[in-house]
Amino acid sequence: MDIKKIAQDLFDKEICELEKVKNKISDSLEVVVNLILESKGKVVITGIGKSGIIGKKIAATLASTGTHAVFMNAAEGLHGDLGIISKNDIVIAISNSGNSDEVLSIIPSIKKIGAILVAMTGNPNSSLGKLSNAILNIGVEQEGCPLNLAPMSSTTSTLVMG
Repeated sequence: MDIKKIAQDLFDKEICELEKVKNKISDSLEVVVNLILESKGKVVITGIGKSGIIGKKIAATLASTGTHAVFMNAAEGLHGDLGIISKNDIVIAISNSGNSDEVLSIIPSIKKIGAILVAMTGNPNSSLGKLSNAILNIGVEQEGCPLNLAPMSSTTSTLVMG
């Protein structure tokens, strides 16, 4: 087994998928950036599972730029943490499928609060995509995993988009 070759092939696959996502960047990105720049509130990143882990990193990176940003686990949002969100905030909900139960369950409350909802999803036609004010398409065709199961390319594209 040539570990070095396998690793290089994995890098090539990830880079290829990032190129595809780069080509999906739409005017929505400019809209979202301007919303953040003009916001009088904070950016709340939410997600669950691997998307949540990447969301924590995105929130930390935004905070490093001087942007008031926090992470809220979507499941914790169901159990009282929605108090983090106010009407002046922008909520970026991350779900590769766009149909994560925990994320979708908090959308009605986010809407009721009056915050702007941005979907970061690999499925713009998903429930999350349809309910959002703007969509950042992070969809990949192929994960780095040889079985196309482990979220590798999708989490990489999410992190880079963030």
